[in-house]
Amino acid sequence: MATNPTFQLFSSSNDNSSNGSSLGLGFLDSPEPPRPLPPPPVEVLSSEHVSSSVKFAVEKVAIGELTLLKGRVNTKDVFGLPNSDLVPGVYEGGLKLWEGSIDLVKILEKEVHNGNLPFSGKRVLELGCGHGLPGIYSCLKNADAVHFQDFNAEVLRCLTIPNLNANLSEKSASASTSGSSEVRFFSGDWSAVHQLLPHINDGENNINGGKASGYDIILMAETIYSISGQQSLYGLIKKCLACPNGVVYMAAKKYYFGVGGGTRQFLSMIERDGVLASTLVSEITDGSSNVREVWKLSYK
Repeated sequence: MATNPTFQLFSSSNDNSSNGSSLGLGFLDSPEPPRPLPPPPVEVLSSEHVSSSVKFAVEKVAIGELTLLKGRVNTKDVFGLPNSDLVPGVYEGGLKLWEGSIDLVKILEKEVHNGNLPFSGKRVLELGCGHGLPGIYSCLKNADAVHFQDFNAEVLRCLTIPNLNANLSEKSASASTSGSSEVRFFSGDWSAVHQLLPHINDGENNINGGKASGYDIILMAETIYSISGQQSLYGLIKKCLACPNGVVYMAAKKYYFGVGGGTRQFLSMIERDGVLASTLVSEITDGSSNVREVWKLSYK
């Protein structure tokens, strides 16, 4: 049986990721190839220059009663990959707006409305941020600090940062938005990026009654498609999540065909570890794609 020479999450025959106009995580027909060594972690400054050859445009995306702006850049302009949504270890899909990001923002809005999730005064980390809509929502809800992480520094420079600026500018006239969140951006693999993150879980500090360290809220959408990355992702979560009251909101597919990742595989690993408890917050079965879920993780 012939195999594809290039790993692609989507078929190039109907791919439209270069203009960012589609949502949804596709199916894979071949296993993951070996990954190259990841780039070293770096902090990307919000002032870093974006090449004029990378054109940035925005369009509105309705999320329930909320409207945010979705940035759009061309994959070829940034990475020279006209027909690829994901090349493991090279480009991890950050230029595409995935379904899970929308699902996650909807749940965050519902949790805030129900009084279950205050953002004011909280430190938030969005992992695998891409467009950064969940993190942007956190800024609009006056989180104290919102830090964005993506595998690729180019994604942060060309998409996340301008998308954040566009949304904050759009909402600046709102009386409910202070725009005072501390925002920072970090690129790198989950196995190493903790070296740069400013809020790491310091168990000694928590035990001794000092100010709780770590992030109060960790957000992530469509991050668990790859089995090979799940262990390092979970390790990063444990390094970063504030104890004992930190929470993780995770949006993902129930199963990612072809690579074996998905919520069941990831939650099984968490259950075996015995540190975090998991609660299903939402299940989305629209009949047009794989079952999507949003889970909340917290300390037992």
